[in-house]
Amino acid sequence: MDDAVDVTKLPDTIRPLGDEIFAIDTKMAGYETITSSYLIRTERPCVIETGTAGSAPVLRDALATLGIGGSDLATVVVTHIHLDHAGGIGDIASMFPNAELVVHERGARHLADPSRLMRSARMVWGDHLDTLFGEMRPTEATRIRAITTDDEINLGAGRRLTAHYSPGHAKHHVSLVDSDTGDLYVGDAAGVYNPYTADIRPATPPPDFDLATALESLRLFTDIGPQRLMFSHFGAVDEVEATLERSVAELHAWVETVREAHGTSDDLDHAIAMVREQVMTRYQPMPEDAPKESQQVLDHLSGVETNVSGITHWLERVKEEQRAAAAEG
Repeated sequence: MDDAVDVTKLPDTIRPLGDEIFAIDTKMAGYETITSSYLIRTERPCVIETGTAGSAPVLRDALATLGIGGSDLATVVVTHIHLDHAGGIGDIASMFPNAELVVHERGARHLADPSRLMRSARMVWGDHLDTLFGEMRPTEATRIRAITTDDEINLGAGRRLTAHYSPGHAKHHVSLVDSDTGDLYVGDAAGVYNPYTADIRPATPPPDFDLATALESLRLFTDIGPQRLMFSHFGAVDEVEATLERSVAELHAWVETVREAHGTSDDLDHAIAMVREQVMTRYQPMPEDAPKESQQVLDHLSGVETNVSGITHWLERVKEEQRAAAAEG
């Protein structure tokens, strides 16, 4: 590993955040400000999030710019196995053969054999899958480490990441706290942060979204008291308390609107229309210089249709559980 990095010569897609932390724009589908990876450049260099399979070469080249060669990377952690976060892990594993691959225990088998995950993703995304994500390659099972709450990742010199199970968005989601900085890597558990407007919207995709566990994860984040929130979509945020409060408020706004729509009609399009009319107006318009294509891709990932579908799926599951409980009673 090269000892020094001249931060004045880094490209715009690599942002130094202090304490040997660098945010790397992995340029999903070729567009900026959608997915962020983070390098913690310590004795045991660690990457958090790989981005998609298509982003793997982008991440590799960024790491080389930061002095991390093929034999240098010690650890790769993904917060969860959705393809915009972990789709490139098999490719990165082959590019960095000494790295240990770390994931929540519920996601480990899908990294070793991503065939089921890819089949499900193709059913959802169809022809867009290849353009947006690419194909997740398998990772050698012997290189995968499965973790859960309180497990630690050694960064060297006494520095470590501590894992916290944080479902709600996905059952295989962990968040990570840096012992030296207090930074909290939130994945998608706190939603999607818009760096252009400072707005935040929830990420509630099917099939795993669950309101109670999502809110519990946000309460956990508040209890942790982090110094910064490191969003995978997109960037580092200093205003921790206000951002987490906004995450809770937006989650309630989306869920209550879909619940209201669901109470009058089971039509998904009706709920989508109500959210567009009642919720999307809460957000600031994008500035003129913001890349419109990037926003369009992000809307595919965590837009109205995806979020409403996840909330609707959860509401239907709640109804089934209530019917089953009533039948037993």
